[in-house]
Order: sequence, then C-alpha cells, then structure tokens
Amino acid sequence: MAPVLSAAGLAEIARLRGLYAHPQSALLPALHLAQGEVGYLSPAAMRDVADALGLPLTEVMAVATFYSMFHTERLGRHEIRVCTNLSCHLNGGDRILDHLCSRLGIRPGGTTPDGRVTVEPVECLAACEEAPVMLVDTERRARVTPGAIDELVGRLR
Repeated sequence: MAPVLSAAGLAEIARLRGLYAHPQSALLPALHLAQGEVGYLSPAAMRDVADALGLPLTEVMAVATFYSMFHTERLGRHEIRVCTNLSCHLNGGDRILDHLCSRLGIRPGGTTPDGRVTVEPVECLAACEEAPVMLVDTERRARVTPGAIDELVGRLR
C-alpha cells in the first residue's frame, strides 16, 4: 500500500528515529506528526508510523489509543473540550456538558453528523478558579453558562 504520510513527514519520522537509541522513544512525536498531517490517526497513518519506526503496528495502536491527545476517528472542524474535573463538576460542568451535547444532538466524545463540531470531556483545563471551563478550539471560555452554550452553538452552526 502507498503511504498516506507525505515524503517530508516520513523523512521527519526517520530523522526523529535517529535521535534516540530506541525507536519507541520517537513514537509520540511521530504520532503527533501523523495526526497533524492526516487530521487524525487513521489505520493507514498508524501503519506508516509503524513502518517508519520499525515497530509492530499493535504497539503503535496501543500508544495511539492510550493517550487522549490522539484521535483515531476524524474530528469535527471545531473541537470543544469541557472540563469534568472536581472544580468544574462542583460548579456545574456536568450540566454544561449535558446541555452542550443536547443542543448539538450528540453524546460526549461524539461529532455532529455534519462534521462541524466534536465535543470531548477532559479531566482538567488548569483554570479551576474560573470553573466551569471549556476550550473551543484554542480559545478558553470561563464561567460557562447554558446561555453561553446556546450562543456558541448558534455561532458554530
């Protein structure tokens, strides 16, 4: 099969592999590179990483599915991460997540049928003093209310 990663991407993975005594040490940066090129870690992208590093595909898949920073399914054009940790939970974060998912018609971790929005519960966004908090793409939103969710959903649609 032809690689899905670019020649430049494969060359960068080869360069990364040369930096370490063990190819496993280059696995995380290689997965970041692959996800950046493809948009998520497709089976073909993980195969390319495994081949480039000389690792078993099962090892690459195990690492890719362990870390929440890697995605094995295509994400929406916008990614909304809602904190579910203690401070946010105590300040209504669970209700914010439920309201957001209800408005979008999806479950936590899901993507809208039109591919525009993915909602992901996360453990911590390091802003406990502003709970409940969410991250919309790269923009942090603090003290989120149901009204703010309604406005956001309207804007993203």
